[in-house]
Amino acid sequence: MKLLPTIAFGLVSAAAFAQNPVISNMYTPDPAPYVHGDKVYLFADHDEDDATYFLMKDWILYETEDMVNWTYLGAQVSTETFEWARQGDRAWASQAVERNGKWYWYICCSAKKGGDSLGVAVADDPQGPWTDAIGGPLCQGFGFIDPTVFIDDDGTPWLFWGNKGFWYGQLNEDMISFKDGYKEVPGYHDPKAFGELQMKENWANGGKKELMTQYEEGPWVTKRNGTYYVVYPAGGVPEYMGYSTAPTIHGPWTFRGRIMDEAENSFTIHGGNINFKGHDYMFYHNGMLPNGGGFHRSTAIEEFKFNKDGSIPFIPFTKKGVDPVGTLDPYKRVEAETMASSWGIKVDRLAGRNHFVTSIHNGDWVKVREVDFGEDGATSLTLEAMNFKSAGRVEFYLDDLGGRAVATARIENAGNLKVTVPVRGATGKHDVYLLFRGGDEQMFDLDWWQFSK
Repeated sequence: MKLLPTIAFGLVSAAAFAQNPVISNMYTPDPAPYVHGDKVYLFADHDEDDATYFLMKDWILYETEDMVNWTYLGAQVSTETFEWARQGDRAWASQAVERNGKWYWYICCSAKKGGDSLGVAVADDPQGPWTDAIGGPLCQGFGFIDPTVFIDDDGTPWLFWGNKGFWYGQLNEDMISFKDGYKEVPGYHDPKAFGELQMKENWANGGKKELMTQYEEGPWVTKRNGTYYVVYPAGGVPEYMGYSTAPTIHGPWTFRGRIMDEAENSFTIHGGNINFKGHDYMFYHNGMLPNGGGFHRSTAIEEFKFNKDGSIPFIPFTKKGVDPVGTLDPYKRVEAETMASSWGIKVDRLAGRNHFVTSIHNGDWVKVREVDFGEDGATSLTLEAMNFKSAGRVEFYLDDLGGRAVATARIENAGNLKVTVPVRGATGKHDVYLLFRGGDEQMFDLDWWQFSK
């Protein structure tokens, strides 16, 4: 049996104090968080592991209730969802929203016939099934990417988008058509609105170099205390994060400056802000995962506080990320694809509701945070594996991988995929590591686990 790789131990030590990037088993650029009840849904793109340029085939979904443990909910929408889209490539930035019991996922991609296009997928639930809401693009044009959807206080829905151009339009109640068409955002060419002018290639005008404002792409529109905010990547490439404000949805917009520097190890930055459980968070992407970079980008999050005058402060990057705003209950079924960080493993690439951890080898691990066993503690552990390939075991540790495992579950053959084992010493609140041990081959997939009192 192989020894636990030294590199994995080193990464465990680093992961104990790091929450950024927040997803460690998949590249997750262009994060689009959405607060719905007591959950945050994270809609994101997906850079392929073997990408040497922008290679993105699907859009993926996560959820959290505590901001540190993220549950993978599948690759719910792909370019194949849209028959008219260029297949297997250019699944660009997206954002989703719930409206009157329906979910609308606004995406951008390249059309088979060429050109940048916005599309809309619709579902009754975030976990689908998602279908093309229109049967064709919502709109098309050079630079028509990076949609952001915003529903105003009076219930009026708006869509903003654009790269090297900035457009917006009011959506009808059906959320899949424009009420009066769309137009350029007022003040887009005004340096007072979106930053000082500079010479940039304008893909909305055939790639010609023109005097353009700092606005680059990826808008994110919100409203706070009667003021409209748009956060966006700015300044050309490499991009920093800037923002502008306005008293009305139609402007006039005023440039308010830089709020984040250029992303670490990535020439793009993209994201947006939410308020969840009384905390304000800024989402963005960087290239800080192993093998990360400009075409392998990952979601990161920072907490911030608005200034008293309503302005957004400068937000520094951290590896620590954000603190938990809740605990994980180990006495309820925990999906194996729920984690704060991991090493080595992968998750499936399926739509639907059933997901699992896969590509499990000796020395791989998964970490979950803020697990509350209570004063009495756990007495047993049940877990269920699937897709057996070779024998192995799952060892559960508290706080780090040193010392003694509190539980060990052995998966020895295809006939014992659901096992229950005793637990010793699991009381109080801890981070929990699942360490996989086995031979040289891939072992099995893991579906879920649950402690019992």
